[in-house]
Amino acid sequence: MNYDPIKYSLGTFFNKSFVLRKIFYLLLDVLLLRAWHIKKAVNAWSKQRSHSEAFILDAGSGFGQYSYYLARKCKTWNVLGIDVKQEQIADCNDFAAKIGYENRMNFIEGDLTKFVSEKPCDMILSVDVMEHILDDVQVFKNFNASLKENGMLLISTPSNLGGSDVDDEHDESFIGEHVRDGYSIEDITSKLQDAGFKSVDATYSYGKAGHISWILSMKLPISLLNVSKLFFILLPFYYCLIFWFCLLLNAIDVRCKSDAGTGLIVKAYK
Repeated sequence: MNYDPIKYSLGTFFNKSFVLRKIFYLLLDVLLLRAWHIKKAVNAWSKQRSHSEAFILDAGSGFGQYSYYLARKCKTWNVLGIDVKQEQIADCNDFAAKIGYENRMNFIEGDLTKFVSEKPCDMILSVDVMEHILDDVQVFKNFNASLKENGMLLISTPSNLGGSDVDDEHDESFIGEHVRDGYSIEDITSKLQDAGFKSVDATYSYGKAGHISWILSMKLPISLLNVSKLFFILLPFYYCLIFWFCLLLNAIDVRCKSDAGTGLIVKAYK
């Protein structure tokens, strides 16, 4: 499945103006279940802090939607986004300048297997990144070295329970760019502890309700776009039909603890 070309085609369209980009971010926040889980974890983290200032690393910032969310959430938070794709870094910095956020969020090109932040981070956010990196152990070590004492690493990544739409060894991943199909809780916990993290809390996301939402809101539309780009014209009508049902499924998933799921939300503390 050619997921990245579709994703970047949509990103290019919505990057035509900063207004369209804001709409794009809003759609990603609403439709992507992982964004719901990330916001829940960030809210809990911010309530536990005794002061409001924070330096946050968005590790694998992509389109920049999470950096934008964090910068908007608190004016005293400073966000640094890092990504390997230079064109996305340029687009994100241009967007930050257009909306007057250049002093609150900025973006640099970099390789997470080599990058250690010069400024200690209060939090590191890594959303749908680790499944793309072969040398994950080195990245976890770099994350640990970049954090302040008691700082938090927040990860969203596929689980090994069908996280890349792979149920057995003969299945092909829905996302062809993944180097691994997903982590088990035991595997990612062990790797993070070996990297120096003193406490790891990993829970499943995308349980039964969330998985249905993902199929309807992501897999089916992208599969159809792979067949023909003409389906892009029909997308607004399609989402009008399934939008509220997917919101309900997302709300169920984020509020109910799942014993199994195709995603993982991991919080690790230095």
